[in-house]
Amino acid sequence: MKIMNRQERGKRDRVLSELMGRKDHPTAEELYLALREKGEEISLATVYRALRSLAEEGLVATLPIAPADRFDPVTEPHYHFHCLGCNRVSDLDFPYKPELDRAIEGLGFSVHHHTLVFHGLCPACQERGRHA
Repeated sequence: MKIMNRQERGKRDRVLSELMGRKDHPTAEELYLALREKGEEISLATVYRALRSLAEEGLVATLPIAPADRFDPVTEPHYHFHCLGCNRVSDLDFPYKPELDRAIEGLGFSVHHHTLVFHGLCPACQERGRHA
């Protein structure tokens, strides 16, 4: 693990603080723009480094949703819904199914956890008549 200086730690902490205040599963670029809007002197590369470090430490979760990874301050296992109309990512109030891990382990794999993202249209986009 890389040892960070005080300035790097401070920027990493500001990235984490910005993410903790959000529920929209932002991309690194969205976090960067929000921080810059608040007057933070931070580069996009620094935001990416901070998010990678936070994810490695288990403080944030990474959601690989094309075209750009999203980041989640909630690290407990849970499921997501990605709207193909508005591109929003939402947490689902649906119980995590550890039995899926055990089913895969029954095939000889060692499972640490699983992620599940449903893709489709949210109620608002369906109402607007959007199509995926």
